[in-house]
Amino acid sequence: MSADDNRNEQVEEELTAVERAVAEEEEARAEAAASDDTLESKVQELQEQVLRAQAEMQNVRRRSEIDVEKAHKFALEKFVKELLPVADSLEKAVESTSGQGETTELVASIREGAEMTLNLFMNCLKKFNVEQLDPVGEPFDPQQHEAMSMVPSPGAEPNSVVAVVQKGYTLNQRLVRPAMVVVAKAGDAPKIDEQA
Repeated sequence: MSADDNRNEQVEEELTAVERAVAEEEEARAEAAASDDTLESKVQELQEQVLRAQAEMQNVRRRSEIDVEKAHKFALEKFVKELLPVADSLEKAVESTSGQGETTELVASIREGAEMTLNLFMNCLKKFNVEQLDPVGEPFDPQQHEAMSMVPSPGAEPNSVVAVVQKGYTLNQRLVRPAMVVVAKAGDAPKIDEQA
């Protein structure tokens, strides 16, 4: 073999080696590009997961704040229910002594003391947003009233409250105890068997 043939062979080997190196480099670039696409999609997916997690945390925080607010607002409900019989008793005491007239000074002073105690008690309840329901003359509302009976009442609108047996109460506009009422029925209404 001549020197030219050796040189040609060497050049061909070098060209083959260069071609292989170029092909390997192109493969590496293609893999890197594919890897970049895969990485970008993973990064985007993770960003979406983070955004969802943040939104869920905000929703949980908002719900818990609402729950805490309601707990503070209605924490007194059981306590108020237990105090309502005291208000009823004071009202009955005032009613029972007011019909007697001024027979004795003792009865008058007892009535005055009961009235003052009742007013003090009702003002205390109002401070904590406890409102009294006294629906005489209002239309019957089954959401706030409990009908004890129906009576014919020519002077009142049908289905309106004509008497209150026991007053109702609300705490922050939420019903604590419904008002027990007597409802007017229409004069021409058919008779209902109340025993059934």
